[in-house]
Amino acid sequence: MILSQIEKYWSGRAEGYSEVNRHEFATGQDQVWFREIRKHLPKEKNLKILDVGTGPGFFAILLAGQGYDVTAVDYTSAMLAKAKQNAGVLADRIHFYQMDAQRLEFPDGMFDVVISRNLTWNLEEPDRAYAEWMRVLKDGGKLLNFDANWYHHLFDKEKRRKYEEDRMQVEARQMEDHYTCTDIDAMEKIARQVPMSRTMRPEWDLQVLKAYAGGQVQADEQVWKRVWDQTEQVNYASTPMFLITAVKYQTA
Repeated sequence: MILSQIEKYWSGRAEGYSEVNRHEFATGQDQVWFREIRKHLPKEKNLKILDVGTGPGFFAILLAGQGYDVTAVDYTSAMLAKAKQNAGVLADRIHFYQMDAQRLEFPDGMFDVVISRNLTWNLEEPDRAYAEWMRVLKDGGKLLNFDANWYHHLFDKEKRRKYEEDRMQVEARQMEDHYTCTDIDAMEKIARQVPMSRTMRPEWDLQVLKAYAGGQVQADEQVWKRVWDQTEQVNYASTPMFLITAVKYQTA
């Protein structure tokens, strides 16, 4: 039930979200992101990378352009269509699949890296998603998950106050409001049903991933300062992005 709502919402957001990604490429923000990602990638060449919840293809295009072997999955056909379109000449170098991030159809140990952005919070079974992402990693493979406590303000009065302050700051600086330019009612309806909206993170993520990575799981709660542009920092000041990294146990 929730999954169908999520699919409908993000299908409707495909064009708008695609514009955001195109803006990132046009303004050089893609290279800001790559400098951050590259710090965490294994040193080996010919890495096989899975981009989960690729949306309009930002990470997939970025990494394929750097020569990596990239597979990109998304649950919505509309997002995948935009991703292929945005990829242009790189489209033939990216393996695109329509797939549920919580039920991947890949064999165990297929990828060196799994990467995702702004997806986990939006899932009905985020713990199952983490289990799947770690399953498809090779022993010693690495997970990079960029996310935030999106819509936590629906359940926390102090977060709500800070969220309203963000809206006022955006208006005062005459910036585009990244919340109100979307179908906020539809998104809030979904956010009230998924578990991560009311769960404090990244503490939850660290606890869940310990089962797969032991001590090799970390949270960087300052990454937003390095990867967000000024408009994003003002829009989301009360909801800073974090990065979860985890290295899969080597069994032998």
